[in-house]
Amino acid sequence: MAHVAHEMQRLDMQQPLLIGGATTSRVHTAVKIAPNYPGVTVYVPDASRAVGVASNLMSDELRNAYVAEVAADYEKIRAQHAAKKGPMLLSLAAARANAFRTDWRSYVPPRPAFLGRREIRNADLSELARAIDWAPFFQTWELSGPFPAILDDPVVGEVARNVYAEGQAMLKRIVEGRWVTASGVIAILPANSVGDDIELYADPSRTTVALTWRNLRQQNVRPPGKPNYCLADFVAPKDSGIEDYAGAFAVTAGLGIERKLAEFEAMKDDYSAIMLKALADRLAEAFAEWLHMRVRREYWAYAQDEALDSAAMIREEYRGIRPAPGYPACPDHTVKAALFGLLQAGRIGMQVTESYAMLPAASVSGFYLAHPEATYFAVGKIGEDQLSDFARRAGETDAALRRSLAPSLA
Repeated sequence: MAHVAHEMQRLDMQQPLLIGGATTSRVHTAVKIAPNYPGVTVYVPDASRAVGVASNLMSDELRNAYVAEVAADYEKIRAQHAAKKGPMLLSLAAARANAFRTDWRSYVPPRPAFLGRREIRNADLSELARAIDWAPFFQTWELSGPFPAILDDPVVGEVARNVYAEGQAMLKRIVEGRWVTASGVIAILPANSVGDDIELYADPSRTTVALTWRNLRQQNVRPPGKPNYCLADFVAPKDSGIEDYAGAFAVTAGLGIERKLAEFEAMKDDYSAIMLKALADRLAEAFAEWLHMRVRREYWAYAQDEALDSAAMIREEYRGIRPAPGYPACPDHTVKAALFGLLQAGRIGMQVTESYAMLPAASVSGFYLAHPEATYFAVGKIGEDQLSDFARRAGETDAALRRSLAPSLA
């Protein structure tokens, strides 16, 4: 967003810039975005409030005072932000010295039952529907609360029950009418860590690197006894001589969705279009959960005796993790391009854009790690020394990576 604002300045654009969405805030707008654009930049908490903002900006009587008020507010926010202490960071060397440690000599990596790439085409939508985690569905409608308790909430319960009933009704139509197609692809490959990187190899000889997955390490000061995690910590080091493995996946439940969305658009039925997109997202997440289960029990088969119900799987009570690019443990989005190349995701109708968005939108991708102590964590902020180290490992300049890793920079 800061880059787009800078480009608007470079092109001498004059349009007001309104910022909103789940990942934004008033502070983020004032500190990170507004300084890049001399035009009017306004944070709008949700789309309904954009009408009032636009009205103020278009009013000959109100515009100047409103713009001055926003500018003064943002200047105050920037001053308060500048006065705050930044996160306390270790040097990268100190963070690595406090890495997660395990006794690799006593660990025997589970040998996968299957090595290589495999496609799962036209997955059974009714089976995926049974694996849906409904809690995030309500967030689409800005209804907050745990599911199913939200259905009896004294404040939003009635609205939640109505939305849930309508969602269930449309889900039934999606499944029975085959409104969308769900397909996915996995790869389980030999792998080892090299420092903070994970190398995935083309075959068991481990002579050809199919993908180097570069990771970031927590650099913030940790409580005593808590390590500075990096995902590479959960894969056996190459110099240990231990033959470890890692997996990768990409799934979508959005193939063919455009046809039905066009029908709703022609009828000016925005509600049904949003509902369909929300349910496709839920099916994609359920697909990722369902496929991970099959990897654990069949393809990698390191948890053949696993017997968890849907609730336990949603709580992630199983062994192993599936970190996704762009999420806290793996904030670097750019690895998606290499990931999609490794998986040959185009063969199942998936692609990644130049800004690393997945198409279809109802898609999930990431990696599989099987170490029993593998856990999710947030990398948080990193220092300039880690930025330079990452650039060196990736063969990039600091400036090139500064943009892609901007949210992670202290």
